[in-house]
Amino acid sequence: MKVGAIAKDVGISPQKVKLVVDMVRGKKVDEALTILRFSPTPAARAVAKVIKSATANAENNFQMVPSELKIADVFADKGHTLKRFRPQARGRVNPILKRCTHITVFVSGEEE
Repeated sequence: MKVGAIAKDVGISPQKVKLVVDMVRGKKVDEALTILRFSPTPAARAVAKVIKSATANAENNFQMVPSELKIADVFADKGHTLKRFRPQARGRVNPILKRCTHITVFVSGEEE
């Protein structure tokens, strides 16, 4: 059985989050959280938070043992983009695109 959690509109670019997500895909939850704890990027903190939420959902709602869970699926999808502008010379403007990410994590029991 897969149990999931989603964090929507995380203020980090999907390109940066996908690098972190690829590090933990398919690992046990304890091992993944250890990897993320020592990763220097802010995206690691956001992914770790979603993994902890999915683990808590599995433990509280389906009575699964947290030490036996592994990450079945994890992906980072594109969220909305805030469009801002920076003034340039001679009255021109350049766009600034502030991208957001939806992080989805599914954990499952070890036997699957």
